[in-house]
Amino acid sequence: MSESDKFFGGKVAVVTGASTGIGLGLSRKLLDAGAKVYMSSRTPAHVAQAADALRQYRERVHAQVLDVREENAVAEYMEYVAERGRVDYLFCNAGVGFSNPYETTTRQDWNTIFDVNVFGVVSCVQHMLPHFLKQGSGHIVITSSVAGITPLPYQTLYVASKHAVYGFARSLRYELGDRNIKVSVVCPGAIATNIFYRSLDYSLHFETPLAVPPHAIGIDEAGAEILEGIRNGENVIPLNEDARGLYRAIRTGDYDYVESIMQVIKQQAVTQRFADARRDRGR
Repeated sequence: MSESDKFFGGKVAVVTGASTGIGLGLSRKLLDAGAKVYMSSRTPAHVAQAADALRQYRERVHAQVLDVREENAVAEYMEYVAERGRVDYLFCNAGVGFSNPYETTTRQDWNTIFDVNVFGVVSCVQHMLPHFLKQGSGHIVITSSVAGITPLPYQTLYVASKHAVYGFARSLRYELGDRNIKVSVVCPGAIATNIFYRSLDYSLHFETPLAVPPHAIGIDEAGAEILEGIRNGENVIPLNEDARGLYRAIRTGDYDYVESIMQVIKQQAVTQRFADARRDRGR
């Protein structure tokens, strides 16, 4: 029996944003370890595909359409899950990416991204927390990003949203720690997911692919790293070596290293935008 099986076997987890990307990899690893998983996502087709792909887990996998922007739906779903017994983990993973220069963003862009990345997280925590407090335990795991701990050029809106949930998670840990409620925050670096497609619409109808970094890790590896971090009692769980390197540099005050990485990222973003502009002119 693996360490994950010993730790997560028989546990119950709620995972939002679970039909693709990190959420899907995480759900699969939880199921592999013997947990029961309540998966949810906004897009019905993606939910159906994920449920079909995981059908070998039978009664331990439950898939549901859920838009975390709809607070009433979130409240009803959390109540539905809690009514069925103990819940051990709430993984607030639903999120959407955004990469544009600040001067081109609109108030609607800010509303869209914050509704998902921030208020969707807050809503899920708000409506599961009473059940955790009633049962006397629980673990909240919030997906932020490496963008939640460092600046990223041309991603001001996304960075602001991920800084918000990083701060929310870190602060909440101190509020709930003495009530036996744990809080961890996940800070992924480059993961090979749909975030490398441009979309201003949370319906996720991707059209323009971006370059997936060669150092990006897969979604199953990301899921395994999250579970390892939880087993090790980590409060902040950076995913992939680049994210861990940045997190170490920030903690130790190595800001020259951080600045050098930001300059590389900025140059890559500028190069990508020049390539996009040339392609658009050629249409």
